[in-house]
Amino acid sequence: MRVYLDYNASTPLAPEVAAAMRPFLQEHYGNPSSDHWAGTPAKQAVERARRQVADLLGCGYEEVIFTSGGSEANNHALKGSWFARGQPDGHIITSRVEHPAVLEPCRFLERLGASVTRLPVDGTGRVDPDDVRRAIGPRTFLISVMHANNEVGTLQPIAQIARIAAEHGVPLHTDAAQSVGKVDANIARLGASLMSVAGHKLYAPKGIGALIARAGTPLEPLIHGAGHEAGRRAGTENVILAVGLGEACRLADDPQATARILTLRDRFFAQLQEAFGHRVRLNGHPTERLPNTLNVSFVGKLGPRLIEQLDQVAVSAGAACHTGSTEISAVLAAMGIPAEVAAGSIRFSLGRQTTQAELDYTLAQLKRATGW
Repeated sequence: MRVYLDYNASTPLAPEVAAAMRPFLQEHYGNPSSDHWAGTPAKQAVERARRQVADLLGCGYEEVIFTSGGSEANNHALKGSWFARGQPDGHIITSRVEHPAVLEPCRFLERLGASVTRLPVDGTGRVDPDDVRRAIGPRTFLISVMHANNEVGTLQPIAQIARIAAEHGVPLHTDAAQSVGKVDANIARLGASLMSVAGHKLYAPKGIGALIARAGTPLEPLIHGAGHEAGRRAGTENVILAVGLGEACRLADDPQATARILTLRDRFFAQLQEAFGHRVRLNGHPTERLPNTLNVSFVGKLGPRLIEQLDQVAVSAGAACHTGSTEISAVLAAMGIPAEVAAGSIRFSLGRQTTQAELDYTLAQLKRATGW
């Protein structure tokens, strides 16, 4: 049996998404900027996709900027906010558990003169909103805190942070690559000014994403050229991939699927606890967590070594083993997880196609691999 439990890394293409994209492989090949019979269907398709994204995320369709993925969206939010400021200094607030697509742009902006505050998290991976409040200063021009952590699934208190940001007139960016399609990511309810989306995390293709930029948020284009995306992102629109993202967003609002995945995840964790007792520990928040994500440590074992012994089970480790040493995840380190516990961490991330039979098989493989 081949088992895929790495949906946080990438999701398979939904059949409905593939079907929606298929006509744009050959039939509708025109440039969306061309005002003739070939360009018009392409333009209509892009705008329909834009509205589908907006409908899911609770924003205006004109606030959706198509990008090449979540990394570009994060880079655009951070660098675009910096350059829109038009001053040689400025202060960014972020957290220690962000994705590298946020942490690396912050390091780049530090080289240009920005100062960056990287907030700590508690043992469950959550930022304290009061820490955000205390960190805001007169030069703070952006707060960037992810909605959900890709490794442990912990959900951040974005709505609370957004209220604090609004009190001080500071835009809030949230990386929602992992949360869109899994939990409510309505930007109006969250209160963020900028939001990043990654298509391949919600059953759309790789190579497509979006940056949601609420009206009035200062933002310099990351890519300059012609006036595509209302002048905010140059480059001929990737019609086929935009169509895929739009259709994926249309399908994403499925409470029944979410409830089924949550039930499977919690049942699997209960099975792990029954099988291994205190030797398996949960990493992440016990309740404020993505419904599909289970990060656990097999205490006394090395995660990568266990994974090597699993037969045809695709999961991710929270540590990297090198010759003579083990490098644990920066996220787990920031959470204060002891190195000997973090070294045994494995992330199981479930999806729409996950079955109980697959989880039973995975449990059997883990029993064999651990020898417990």
